[in-house]
Amino acid sequence: MSGNQDIKVSVDAVVFGYESKKYLSVLLIKRGVEPFKGGWALPGGLVLNDESLEDAVERELKEETGVAIDYLEQLYTFGLPKRDPRNRVISISYFGLVKPNHFKIKADTDAVDAQWFNLNELPELAFDHQLILDTAHQRLKSKLSYQPIGFDLLNDEFPFSDLENLYMTILEKEIDRRNFRKKMLSFGIIEETNKIEKIGSGRPAKLFKFNKNKFKQLTVNDFHFEINFV
Repeated sequence: MSGNQDIKVSVDAVVFGYESKKYLSVLLIKRGVEPFKGGWALPGGLVLNDESLEDAVERELKEETGVAIDYLEQLYTFGLPKRDPRNRVISISYFGLVKPNHFKIKADTDAVDAQWFNLNELPELAFDHQLILDTAHQRLKSKLSYQPIGFDLLNDEFPFSDLENLYMTILEKEIDRRNFRKKMLSFGIIEETNKIEKIGSGRPAKLFKFNKNKFKQLTVNDFHFEINFV
């Protein structure tokens, strides 16, 4: 068997965003080059010879969208022979979490546009990017059910209802609110501040913040967070 190879390595990024009491969104770019010119895709591109995978995905995100990642995790490797019509390309995919209102997105290099899309109202995606996105969404839901990574999608100070709505939006299920609140507070990973939020004529809501140091201490002891659903 011949040992010749002509395989390229790329990175693709699934970047999720969330705004208070809204929907889960994903960052997409409109391709300015073939193949799929004018089509929507995940940000990404080929890894350069002198850079790591992590440096590559951060560079591609910055170049194509102007976004820097708050939370980044390697997702999966996609390598079917014909996933890219130009040549054999293996994609190392990542997923990240950001606060959309913290960035002014700007398309550049191979992208002619960059936009946030409601995860439930997506255009047709280029390559196998719908499969990559679906895989990332399932990973996010799975991870959120045992580790509170959702705090990366909230403001630094937030009403407890925002945390509840975030979890229900991502998990696409109703949670047991009383149990959820009791468990969150018992872990000590969120703290009540002395501030309140008053919107309209509704009842003022106390604001909370995430205690990262407490969370780090719990993870050392195999912290496991489980959500009860209605």
